[in-house]
Amino acid sequence: MEPNWQAVSEIIRRHSATFYYGSLLFKGEARRGAWAVYAACRIGDDAVDESADPLADLNAWWTGIERAYAGVPSENWEVALAWALARWDIPKRAFADMKEGFLADLNPVRLETMDQLYTYCYRVAGTVGLMIAPIGGAGEAGRSAAIKLGQAMQLTNCLRDVGEDLALGRVYLPAELMQKYGVTIEDLRQGCIGPHYVGLMRELAAEARKLYREGLGGLKYLKTGRSAIALAGLQYQGILDKLELNGWDNLSRRASLSGLERVMLLPKAIWLRGA
Repeated sequence: MEPNWQAVSEIIRRHSATFYYGSLLFKGEARRGAWAVYAACRIGDDAVDESADPLADLNAWWTGIERAYAGVPSENWEVALAWALARWDIPKRAFADMKEGFLADLNPVRLETMDQLYTYCYRVAGTVGLMIAPIGGAGEAGRSAAIKLGQAMQLTNCLRDVGEDLALGRVYLPAELMQKYGVTIEDLRQGCIGPHYVGLMRELAAEARKLYREGLGGLKYLKTGRSAIALAGLQYQGILDKLELNGWDNLSRRASLSGLERVMLLPKAIWLRGA
């Protein structure tokens, strides 16, 4: 059964300009494979954040994942995923780990340590790296870098969305770091962007930038899609840079890139492809 690629790509275009524009730099079947994986991930994410009954919809999503792996897909995104699974060895374990991350978001989130933050970032985004790596032909050597790039992008999301996540009862800033800098939950609620908070943001941003260096350093392991992955990573790095330019105010505003800013990153992505 040939997937409905227009419907699948629309899922991506509607939810993530960053990934969609990056995916256009994949060629041939690899582009469609990337679409299939990301669409499957977005359906699970939507079950958590946009559903009136998130647990039921998350379970339905997982049933769809299992149908795709069993070769009996039903929904458009399942058909696309089954198509990709017939071509690449995309680990089901990555989807299972992602499910654990989604389940954690169904309840109020309060992380205590950096290790817990890294685990969360792995589950909801490092896993995407594991799914995309086979499509890019990375092999075992590129797996660690793929995970780290995904973690870097999710850590950037966590830093960008502190205010929005707080309104949903989610605090991804580790309690041990908040205590280190003297930042409290009440400070977040009051929108306090003072020196202590800026120090906390800078330390976490430094962790993200380290992960970007290690993740983008793995581009050499890809046989295809280097520019696509580089552009996605650079766009997220650009969000981190914009957040810094905004004075680390992620409690009352949301850092984002314009279409022009995204386009201007393309030459660097192409250069990184051959670096």
